[in-house]
Amino acid sequence: MPIDTPTAHFVQIHREDLAAVQAELAAGLNQTPPRVAPKFFYDALGSRLFDAITELAEYYPTRTEAAIFREHGAAMAQQVPAGAVLVDLGAGSCAKAAGLFPVLRPGAYVAVDISVDYLRETMGELRQRHRGIPMLGLGMDFSAELALPPAATDWLARHDLSTAPVCVFYPGSSIGNFNPAEALALLRQAHAVCAAGGPGGGILIGVDRVKDKAILEPAYDDPLGVTAAFNRNLLLHTNALLGTDFAPARWQHVAFFNEADSRIEMHLQSDGAQTVRWPGGERHFADGERVHTENSCKWQPADFDALLREAGFGPSTHWSDARGWFSVFFAPA
Repeated sequence: MPIDTPTAHFVQIHREDLAAVQAELAAGLNQTPPRVAPKFFYDALGSRLFDAITELAEYYPTRTEAAIFREHGAAMAQQVPAGAVLVDLGAGSCAKAAGLFPVLRPGAYVAVDISVDYLRETMGELRQRHRGIPMLGLGMDFSAELALPPAATDWLARHDLSTAPVCVFYPGSSIGNFNPAEALALLRQAHAVCAAGGPGGGILIGVDRVKDKAILEPAYDDPLGVTAAFNRNLLLHTNALLGTDFAPARWQHVAFFNEADSRIEMHLQSDGAQTVRWPGGERHFADGERVHTENSCKWQPADFDALLREAGFGPSTHWSDARGWFSVFFAPA
């Protein structure tokens, strides 16, 4: 059942949803080639490991995007109406959104993340620092369907926010986890969320840009092995959800830039022949066989603007760093 607190509402995965998660994982492992969706990186440990990745010297996206927010936050605030409902997709630690509260001045904050336990912890701290902003936490898989559930719309109504403009906030270039067709589908759903609010809403989204692979590849394969641990932790999370018997030590982290598809790919490569079993199924892996765990697509600004327009948004504005490595777009709904 949902859990109420004085300032936020949390929704957890119900038992019937777990069966769907298990079916999705089993289907992915039985594909050729096998895959596990990147959303399964983010249990509580995975979320903390990703936070550690963002501190690495090689991982430029987080600090580059943060610099763009610092330099251009006031200009972004001219696009996003004060008092808007800020819907933060993949909120994680909520730090990026919280850093923009002083300039965006949201009327409410809705944090969406698949890891409800981590979200509960981080929002508890955030509420103490920003008591004047109503906050709503949603533990949900928005990659499957992005729509505010009835509990969220009821919560907005109770706070007299049903007609407030809605700004979907999707930082960190996580849109790159979706191929172009999937990204278009998600952006269309984001547009529907914005359009359901009052006038002035839109999307504020971080996008990683195409650049030399000598910059890209170390960001996803750091010498300290933090990204490798993050990737292998997906196997532990799969063990917990599906009952598989993956041994993470027998899987090697692989990351490279696929120039033809303009994306970083991450895989886990089997160290020797092995069979992985789970209730009702198993899969034999040959030595060197890979499980595909993530894509991170890179975009040219003109191409991403065209994608936003195709999703139903108006002409976008974007801000970048001096090197042209990363962009933040705002597009009105």
